[in-house]
Amino acid sequence: MTGAVSRRRVLAIGAAVAGLSALPARSWATETPVRTWTGVALGADACIQLAHPDKAEAERLIRLCLDEVARLERVFSLYRRDSALSRLNRNGVLDAPPADLVRLLAEAVAFGRRTGGAFDVTVQPLWQLYAGHFARRGADPAGPPAAAVSAARALVDYRGLRVEPARIAFGRRGMAVTLNGIAQGYIADRVAERLREEGMDRVLVDLGEMRALGVHPSGRPWTVGLRDPLDESRTTATLEVSDAAVSTSGGYGTRFDAAGRFTHLFDPASGRSADTWLSVTVQAANATTADALSTALSVVSADQAESILSGERSILARMTQRDGGVLTLRA
Repeated sequence: MTGAVSRRRVLAIGAAVAGLSALPARSWATETPVRTWTGVALGADACIQLAHPDKAEAERLIRLCLDEVARLERVFSLYRRDSALSRLNRNGVLDAPPADLVRLLAEAVAFGRRTGGAFDVTVQPLWQLYAGHFARRGADPAGPPAAAVSAARALVDYRGLRVEPARIAFGRRGMAVTLNGIAQGYIADRVAERLREEGMDRVLVDLGEMRALGVHPSGRPWTVGLRDPLDESRTTATLEVSDAAVSTSGGYGTRFDAAGRFTHLFDPASGRSADTWLSVTVQAANATTADALSTALSVVSADQAESILSGERSILARMTQRDGGVLTLRA
């Protein structure tokens, strides 16, 4: 969740700063001010925007959000030895697990079933294999040997993850979990829901994945720009978001080799890095779903993506091909 993972920012908020400048001047007198916090959370640039007339109260709410992020990072981080997830990966079993870990892993297993295994949180052995291979001096640029890939892939199967309220365990020795394809969405949802509990209904949370509550104080939707993954100075499209979430996945976020042939987006079926899509953006009702589906769709073909989405509701997927062409799917 933090440390070695770097996430290129492919979502740009066009809501409280640039977006407001386009509003008619008369709206400023009656509009509730948008309070904005920017900083770093979960190892990436982050932003929380909420509409509140009282600056001190808005600051209290933002502190509450950051405390929630810190709490959940202590559960989900791969890079903190004391996190619940690290202890699970280290020991292969975790008794009396935190409720959030139980909930998120149960959702991850469900997404594994919903996507036919395209989404699989047990790909961590592949991450470890590729990271270790390319960290060595003189590493073969063709990647790890086929036998090593096959051995790591044999440990990848979400169905071997046993999740119960009192105990989480792996079905095979050597299995490990990464939540980098779903946890940021889950945390964005938890922060947004925490603000809803405080009575907030006009919020945009960006923790790598975006979750909006309600609409912008002006009455229009929040605006999210999609940056060109090859040229961050360009915005390729704009989405209007109200009570919804947006997530983008792309292999450019973490590359193991200088050529960029091997990235963190693994196809669980082959054990190799997926290369069909340059990026995949999903808009869904919540950020957990958007995060998981953007990850899953990144490793499948167009036909497989259509099949996955046929079982979903109220989903928009924007899939950018290597040549820059865009496939848009709706469910």
